[in-house]
Amino acid sequence: MSAPRFYLDQPLAPGARFTLPAGPARHAARALRLAVDDAITLFNGRGGEYAARIERIHKDEVAVAVTGFADVERESRLRVMLAQGISSGERMDYTLQKAVELGVTAIQPIAARRSVVKLAGERADKRVAHWQGVVASACEQCGRNQVPAVAAPLTLADWLGRHQAGRLLFLSPLAEARLADLAAPQSMDCLVAGPEGGFEADETAALHAAGAQSVRLGPRVLRTETAALAALTAMQTLWGDF
Repeated sequence: MSAPRFYLDQPLAPGARFTLPAGPARHAARALRLAVDDAITLFNGRGGEYAARIERIHKDEVAVAVTGFADVERESRLRVMLAQGISSGERMDYTLQKAVELGVTAIQPIAARRSVVKLAGERADKRVAHWQGVVASACEQCGRNQVPAVAAPLTLADWLGRHQAGRLLFLSPLAEARLADLAAPQSMDCLVAGPEGGFEADETAALHAAGAQSVRLGPRVLRTETAALAALTAMQTLWGDF
């Protein structure tokens, strides 16, 4: 059985000793019921992973010692940024969690016209921090040591104005082309998926004006939390590590 994995946003090095932050400590002590001398794995998103063991547990305080480093990565050779129309509540969390498991490289939330959730200011900052936590937890589960960044939400127009490199692939049930009809990517692909109800006509027009290639995922209309994940699975099968 593999050692439980914990993401820590701090420097790590063999020989270091410290107490785990409150969240990971509670998870280790209460949820996983780990004990002294149990092995764990730590990573900080800066490359590789660190073997460690628990030295002391007192209530929710967990002291650990880092015992070694492994220069191992589990990243896909397929590089994909997901520009996902913001969906409500657990739908967005689910999409981001599974996209990380499927190897997505970076995530750009899109504040689309039909997005049910409207974010601005402090509320947007809190939601991005929450999504980044979802992404980090997904990395703990799936073995990735590189943590994809979740950018601040942008409107589709603002994001297209900043987009510089990579092929734009826009998921649309009205498209004629399939992913299987496309050539293998030469650089990072940008996969664009709409929110509940899809994009408005002017947003779709802006995508086409920016050179986006519309692709469909069969004859069925997929939900917002399903479409990007189905596309990522197909892309990994066609060009990635599946």
